[in-house]
Amino acid sequence: MTTKKYYAVFKGRETGIFTSWAECEEQIKGFSGALYKSFKTREEAALGLTDQMLLFRVEPKQVSFWETQNKVLPVNKFIINSVCVDASCIGNPGDVEYRGMCTATHKVIFHKRPMANGTNNLGEFLAIVHGLAYLKKQGSHLPIYSDSETAILWVRNKKVRTKLPKSDSNKEIFDLVERGLKWLENNEYTNPILKWNTACWGEIPADFGRK
Repeated sequence: MTTKKYYAVFKGRETGIFTSWAECEEQIKGFSGALYKSFKTREEAALGLTDQMLLFRVEPKQVSFWETQNKVLPVNKFIINSVCVDASCIGNPGDVEYRGMCTATHKVIFHKRPMANGTNNLGEFLAIVHGLAYLKKQGSHLPIYSDSETAILWVRNKKVRTKLPKSDSNKEIFDLVERGLKWLENNEYTNPILKWNTACWGEIPADFGRK
């Protein structure tokens, strides 16, 4: 009986986790400097993928290689091949909107219109989950940057701790939060969720510029 393997392609035509040798071979055959490794489980493959730091291109304040959540890059460098998200709240509570951008090009890839009577943390949480769901649909394992430690913690713990009371006026945002929590419970993802270093890199590209 053949044992199923999972293949993590660190450098190839496409990077990510593949469930058959044929798919893996498509990414590495004839690709100069291709790197990959087989694993017994998807979980091990995911850890291997995010644990491998591969340098494709270096610029003064940008690096385009995978960063793990257990290793630290030089403080003046970030991963250019990534998605960044941010939220804006006018008032506290107030109207909340969020968006996600391609870090390299600053192209907006999703944007949620303003929702009434929310908080910035709720918007930041929804932005990360939206980013994860978007990338999963694309079959992409790119990392996601957020400048909110609170929202990152909520996503990792799959639990939102807000003091904002529910009301008819903020039903939309709380409905989305519930959907986001259910998505996290029912889906696996390999995308690293990383903290944007505002002090070193300036405002996150997805920032709305309303400070």
